[in-house]
Amino acid sequence: MKHWKWQVLLGISLIGLSTFVYFSHYLIFRDAHHIFLYLIGDVAFVFVEILLVTMIIHRLLEEREKRIRQEKLNMVIGVFFSEVGTKLLKIISAVNSKKDEGDHELSGKKKWASADFTQFTRWLKEYHYEADHEQMDWPELKKFFMERRYFLLRLLENPNLLEHQKFTELLQAVFHLGEELSARDHFDGLPDSDYKHLGVDIKRVYVRLVQQWVIYMSYLKGNYPYLFSLALRMNPFDQDASAIVKE
Repeated sequence: MKHWKWQVLLGISLIGLSTFVYFSHYLIFRDAHHIFLYLIGDVAFVFVEILLVTMIIHRLLEEREKRIRQEKLNMVIGVFFSEVGTKLLKIISAVNSKKDEGDHELSGKKKWASADFTQFTRWLKEYHYEADHEQMDWPELKKFFMERRYFLLRLLENPNLLEHQKFTELLQAVFHLGEELSARDHFDGLPDSDYKHLGVDIKRVYVRLVQQWVIYMSYLKGNYPYLFSLALRMNPFDQDASAIVKE
């Protein structure tokens, strides 16, 4: 309320000063025609100025800022996959009961064309991941999250993530899985309900993680071909990826 009161008082003051100056001009020169001639011309130009400033220049500056924010966000996503995402995908996909189907679709191509990303996105909507809890090394997965807990917390504090709702949801899902694992002291003899619950959490992470991985790979291909080449050789769904990188 105080903010609006200050603005109203400022507006009234400026209009009053303008009126005083115009009135002083009339008292000195006694030329109302000259005053109204330039006054009407100035008022008419205000509409053109609004068009130029608010609808064109402001829009261009806004688009530029948006591109800068998006670039920063993609850098954050890149750091996430370097530190957490790629390794986590490799761990989770290793216990996928439909592993052969997923690996074949996401690693079958050595060179991805633009049409492939559209195909992957369409395929992911119909793909159903199922985790085999008996094959999962739960203590190792818990250790993985504990070692990266601080890193994940720092990512969640990043204001740039507000621009990317899906990536924020991915981070929240990853962090929640880490919390579920840290809440359990051991994993031997857990009831089936616990394994089922953890399986749901892993599936939530996997689906969001693969979606973001495909989007990030598409971004790298279009903007940083050399980083895309490295990411492709480190493909977490390709069993021979490690050997390729070493070579």
